[in-house]
Amino acid sequence: MTAPRQDPLRDPRFFADPYPTYDRLREGCPVQRIPTGSGGHQAYLITGHPEAREAFTDPRLSKDTARFFAGRPSNRDLHPAISRNMLASDPPAHTRQRRVATPLFTTRRVRVLRPYITRVVDDLMTAWRPGTEVDLVADLAVPLPVTVVCELLGVPESDRDALAGWSHDLFDATDNGRIDAASHRIGDYLTQLVDTARATPGDGPLQCLLRDCDEGGLGRDQTVSLAALLLVAGHETTTHFIGNAVLALLRHPQALDRLRRDPDLIPGALDELLRYDSPVSVATFRHSTEDLSIGGVDIPAGFPVLIAPGAANRDPAAFPAPHRLDLDRDAGGHLSFGHGIHRCPGAPLARAEAEIALRTLLTRFPDIRLAIPAESLTWRRTRLTRGLATLPLTL
Repeated sequence: MTAPRQDPLRDPRFFADPYPTYDRLREGCPVQRIPTGSGGHQAYLITGHPEAREAFTDPRLSKDTARFFAGRPSNRDLHPAISRNMLASDPPAHTRQRRVATPLFTTRRVRVLRPYITRVVDDLMTAWRPGTEVDLVADLAVPLPVTVVCELLGVPESDRDALAGWSHDLFDATDNGRIDAASHRIGDYLTQLVDTARATPGDGPLQCLLRDCDEGGLGRDQTVSLAALLLVAGHETTTHFIGNAVLALLRHPQALDRLRRDPDLIPGALDELLRYDSPVSVATFRHSTEDLSIGGVDIPAGFPVLIAPGAANRDPAAFPAPHRLDLDRDAGGHLSFGHGIHRCPGAPLARAEAEIALRTLLTRFPDIRLAIPAESLTWRRTRLTRGLATLPLTL
């Protein structure tokens, strides 16, 4: 096995299409040491499906970023609500926050939300007309999940565009200063929102969440960090889920026509759409707390470990002909929502939003097509998530 000399996840070609890079790395070894960034740092990257599932459940891979970076020099300045949230913690701290977050997204709770989601989609498409051009990202995929999660948190409508912009900046992999600044804007805003809600008696969405947090033993800082996680993770990945799914269907006309003719097949197609082009390309930070072995590869203690669901979902060992979109495939084993104790608790809500968006789009506008050549599309320059900057469509 020959490790790459430069960070393969920062190549401009990777952002446009990561799958050739993932294939090449997996074929070399599904667990290998790679350079990360430009400062001489290294990490272990996991691209194989069985190895990724194993890593997701190994308790020796910690998500406690504060523990890893303690005493290490750093020029980063993330707001604590972002740097110390549920995704960046281990049990028991993680368990306490997850116990509060999970009931927000049960199948029953999401079923109650479906009429509201449908109204939001209807409102967003009100001005759309056949034959005209829209940007599916800006006009649907961004505002839909932002509106829904802000409704859950009780965020005033006047503040939602600003929060969406800050969340977008948080995932901008090219500018650490911009990322740090966005984290403080989000953290400061949500701190004020939580404090105001706590001082205002009532039964609004945020007051209800605060009562759940109090009953779950979460303090003020943990409550703010949970709200930040719900906001950011609750809409950024769903935005890319919707955009990637629509593009995948446009690139596979037979699959598109099949769902257009029978929209009731859409719920069953979601797993394959998630597998085919995962909105989460590389999972959030983990590090080894002791020497361990994954997939027969020894990983020393104290190393960052990157699990790539985008790569694992295209592993031919798990999914034959992985680069083909196959709506008849059993893709339930995809890792786009993670696996184990950190599996995304908001998955039922993301699926509902994507299903309703796709159903409405294909029903109302059966003749949708790309407004520009596919090779001219621009992808976000971040290795964590995979999503389009814009998706111009002719309705």
